[in-house]
Amino acid sequence: MNWKARIESDPAICGGRPRVKGTRLTVEFLLGLLAAGWSEAQVLDNYPHLCDEDLRAVFAFAQAMIEEEKYRPIPHVA
Repeated sequence: MNWKARIESDPAICGGRPRVKGTRLTVEFLLGLLAAGWSEAQVLDNYPHLCDEDLRAVFAFAQAMIEEEKYRPIPHVA
């Protein structure tokens, strides 16, 4: 999935947070709904201007951002 076709960032909109093009729905907000237990169907029903491809782009964007991160193990404290 080419998320760049559906996700954009503009400093003048939503504080520059990545969002679905043509909306004010940020990637962060949509992932938060899903993390809170909303199903994809519930998101699409509540935001009818979104489509399946928009949600796939949100997931692809999140995956791409995580893939670029560098991680260091946190020492386990007993």
